[in-house]
Amino acid sequence: MSYTNPDPEPERTTGLEPGGGVPPGETPPAESSLPEAGPRETHNPTKGWAKAPLAVILGLVVLIAAGFLAYAIALML
Repeated sequence: MSYTNPDPEPERTTGLEPGGGVPPGETPPAESSLPEAGPRETHNPTKGWAKAPLAVILGLVVLIAAGFLAYAIALML
């Protein structure tokens, strides 16, 4: 097994000036990013649903399902 260096040779890499600079019009190398580099957030709202709206939605779902079930039973009779 032979090992090849994944880094390009600066002498043979296109688009680089001597010393590693990038000429105008060429795509510069990718930048590294800093995670969480933004301002500190002091107010973080809770994630998820509140209990009351979730209970109302679940109640409506149960009522609609019961209505469909009653309609299906009425059709069979």
